[in-house]
Amino acid sequence: MFLKQLSLLNYKNLAQIEFDFDAKINCFVGKNGVGKTNILDAIYHLAYGKSYFNPLAVQNIKHGEEFFVIDALLEKNGKEEKIVCSLKKGQKKTIKRNGKVYEKLSEHLGLIPLVIISPSDADLIVEGSETRRKFIDSVIGTLDNQYLQILIQYQKTLAQRNALLKYFALNQTFDADNLAIYNELLSETGQLIFEKRNQFLNDFIPIFQKHHTNISGGNESVALRYESQLFEKDLQSLLEESLQKDRIIQYTSAGIHKDDLVFEIDGFPIKKFGSQGQQKSFLIALKLAQFEFMKKQSGELPILLFDDIFDKLDETRVQKIVTMVNDAVFGQIFISDTHAERTEMIIKETHQSYKMFLIED
Repeated sequence: MFLKQLSLLNYKNLAQIEFDFDAKINCFVGKNGVGKTNILDAIYHLAYGKSYFNPLAVQNIKHGEEFFVIDALLEKNGKEEKIVCSLKKGQKKTIKRNGKVYEKLSEHLGLIPLVIISPSDADLIVEGSETRRKFIDSVIGTLDNQYLQILIQYQKTLAQRNALLKYFALNQTFDADNLAIYNELLSETGQLIFEKRNQFLNDFIPIFQKHHTNISGGNESVALRYESQLFEKDLQSLLEESLQKDRIIQYTSAGIHKDDLVFEIDGFPIKKFGSQGQQKSFLIALKLAQFEFMKKQSGELPILLFDDIFDKLDETRVQKIVTMVNDAVFGQIFISDTHAERTEMIIKETHQSYKMFLIED
């Protein structure tokens, strides 16, 4: 996988900008606020069909403009691929591959394997369980379109069941047979999602542990733990048991939409007991594990985006990552940083080809 060219028009604060990239390392340097992170986000947008930092698509259009366009040329398996992602206000976002519009975004996911490491990853620690579920689902769904379709079906059925519960309460009525249909659909899809998540984490956790040991030197004991109600009972039983509660709160209180991924250090929640440095190490290990997992599953090297990463790590950790570049662990890398000299000095140590792009107002 090699992103050769990128052209942006009206994307966030970037009016118009074009790049021809190096196959190995590409660095965007400049002051804070000039748009370095927005360039990385545009590359992420190409891969996932949405922004990493702002999921409201229309807010990614440059202020005062009516549309944005992300235009890219890739090389994949020896073949060139032209990908264009565009959005006009009041219209649906479109993604074209070699001139053909995708009917469903899910058809595009997986074409560009990509991992981003950003200060915003802290949300995985500080935000609620939904953020961590999205992380799990994003990694699995990018590699497994069937999983994505099952997840979409589950979420659709969940919304319908919740709407039915509200209807019952509003109209002071109840239809057990109607509700049973949604219970059965939720149970079928929920069980499949639970099994996929559990299998994924069984494979993923040892990779995470390995990377954390490499980054931290093995001085801390960390753990990822999957929490799900389905470890205790099947979803059909859980739905039946929670029926009275669900009717009162008008919401489905049992299911895989309540799952969580618990982050621990020395047996305690890292959110409360981990220092900033420990949390950063934890998150970087998590993302490097995501990279390795995607690499194994897809059979190719994902693109890796480092957003402001050298400003967040001490010299020892940076050196460890540089060593991984030397060992050909990574493929094409994109880095944003505020200090051109520091970045270039570190990159030169990799003895890899690279390009530096100065981004100015």
